[in-house]
Amino acid sequence: VQLQASGGGLVQAGGSLRLSCVASASIFSIDAMGWYRQAPGKQRELVATITKGGSTNYADSVKGRFTISRDIRKNTVYLQMNNLKPEDTAVYYCHAYGSGHDYWGQGTLVTVSS
Repeated sequence: VQLQASGGGLVQAGGSLRLSCVASASIFSIDAMGWYRQAPGKQRELVATITKGGSTNYADSVKGRFTISRDIRKNTVYLQMNNLKPEDTAVYYCHAYGSGHDYWGQGTLVTVSS
C-alpha cells in the first residue's frame, strides 16, 4: 500500500488545516489508518487513528481540536486540525496497518506561527 499525504503548510496560531492521505489500495481492507507527527529533535508520536470499524483514538494533546475521518470511496483519510498551536508544528506522517505490515507516507510539514 502506498500512501500520499498532502495538505500541510504555514498557518497562524488558532488557524486550521486539513491533511489528506490517499491510499493506493482500498482502505476498507486496511485494519487501521492514522496520523503521526515528528517535531524537530523529538520522537515520532501518535496523533490520531481510525480503525476498519470506524473507531477513533486521539493523543491527549489534540483531543477536541483534531478530527480524523475517512472516505472509503476515495481511499482517503483526513485529519482536520483546528485551533492550531505552535507546539503542533511537525512533519505529519500518514500510517496504515494491514496484513501484519506497517505502511508510511512521505510526510507533510505543518508549521504554526505564534
